[in-house]
Amino acid sequence: MNSENKVVLVTGGGHGLGKEIARAFLAAGFRVSICGRNQSRLDECRKELETIAGPDAVCVTQADVSDQDDVRRLVSSTLEKFGQIDVLVNNAAVLGPLGSVESLDLKNWLKTIEINLCGTVLMSKEVIPHFKSRKQGRIINLSGGGATIGRPNFSAYAASKAAVVRFTETLAQELADHGITVNVVAPGALNTEMLDNTLAAGVDVVGDKAFKQCSEQKQTGGDPLEPPCQLCIFLTSDNASKITGRLISAKWDNWHALAQHADELVDTDIYTLRRITPQDRGLVW
Repeated sequence: MNSENKVVLVTGGGHGLGKEIARAFLAAGFRVSICGRNQSRLDECRKELETIAGPDAVCVTQADVSDQDDVRRLVSSTLEKFGQIDVLVNNAAVLGPLGSVESLDLKNWLKTIEINLCGTVLMSKEVIPHFKSRKQGRIINLSGGGATIGRPNFSAYAASKAAVVRFTETLAQELADHGITVNVVAPGALNTEMLDNTLAAGVDVVGDKAFKQCSEQKQTGGDPLEPPCQLCIFLTSDNASKITGRLISAKWDNWHALAQHADELVDTDIYTLRRITPQDRGLVW
């Protein structure tokens, strides 16, 4: 996919990683549409993005990805301004309630699922007909801590992100014959608002291990924001046209070399979620 005149829609683009992803795509020559729930943040972000590429390359819409009417309005406003959408980056997410499961408010727990998982589903559902009509499109979802391992005291976030990974694999198979790829990016341990919220919750809520890890991350600066941004851009390139249904780590995976192994990747379960059996560990039970 050539970036010239292409359009990327980034949810949760008003701050943090979403804003950096939007900036990276603008710098790469894309036109960018972003959304968020906080209008003041969006206004500030608009100013920043327009200094990079001008107002004609930027579309900003206040929208909640868990609200179907908002999602429809967001996609419509993007199409109205740009006439097309080529890439969807489902970045919008919340950390959700923290603490042991029995201590959590179910309403807040379910709201996390609505935003992180259902928001990803709603956004994908809304752009798929447009992608199918053009016989091309890229959907990039965002993973997070707890998607592949247990994460005590972060059950809402972990469950939602694990579900996003499985949704990615499933949707990729559904869309394989339509020229549409679907992948999920694990961005790394980033120093964003979620980290601050974790530290603010305190050690008694998140536990000794998580609090210590987050405190050290805060002090050291965390993982850089650039690698996940560049991985998202790579997944829109022609070199990534055969890569779909994969969970790729911006930090740990040698994704720069994936284009050389695309044919091998297609026929394997590499970068997917799978059940581990005794035989996988050299055991016979």
